[in-house]
Amino acid sequence: MEWSLRFLGVGNASAVELGSPMAVIERDGRPWLTIDCGGEGLTAYRAHYGAMPDALFVTHVHLDHVAGFERLFVDAYFNPRRRGRVRLYVPAPVVPLLHRRVGDYPNVLAEGGANFWDAFQLIVVGEAFWHDGVRLEVFPVRHHWPETAWGLRLQGALVWSGDTRPIPEMLARHADDGELVAHDCGLHGNPSHTGVDDLEREYPAELQARMVLYHYASAADGQALRARGHRVAEPGECVLLAEPTAPRAVPFAG
Repeated sequence: MEWSLRFLGVGNASAVELGSPMAVIERDGRPWLTIDCGGEGLTAYRAHYGAMPDALFVTHVHLDHVAGFERLFVDAYFNPRRRGRVRLYVPAPVVPLLHRRVGDYPNVLAEGGANFWDAFQLIVVGEAFWHDGVRLEVFPVRHHWPETAWGLRLQGALVWSGDTRPIPEMLARHADDGELVAHDCGLHGNPSHTGVDDLEREYPAELQARMVLYHYASAADGQALRARGHRVAEPGECVLLAEPTAPRAVPFAG
């Protein structure tokens, strides 16, 4: 079984040409779990896979991460085979924020008779959740405001930082099994995002060597990050992952 991570977009909110910071965990070349639902990212998803996502994890609700939800709603709601079956894994503190951001528009269809959440299977998650028989971990990150943004771990294979300042204490716990670490990093940091000076100061060399950086401001900034010796993701890039060591569900014998 082959696992990989496909970057649909790698830019920050202003870097439209680099795409929304969004990715897909693939298994045997097929989409397994999508991370976030940005506008440009959703377009890139459909262009690559020829369909819309069936399962998504939401890190937080800034619009470059959730602006695609209106299109996803329309696609799912008007397809009887998909309505109510598109899985959304959402950290519990993010649920009310997501509802206010994308779900609470009055009369979601002009004709009436529909609720936004009718299109989805909302799965509220805490520190971990099961997807397709595999356990994934969820952890808080440092972005904009406490308990509004979360990272994701597929043990042994991948840690996705989401938008964050440096989180060495979290990665000491959640990236201790040789995982590839996809980390927010631009050329310059700010109170919500990691800059390369922050990254080099806060993380040990061994961990930096396992990182691939995304959420940067321009192609030129990406080149500058590479010039400092870092691996930098590009839109559409697909990275092979190690076989996960995450717990697997034991088939129920009945």
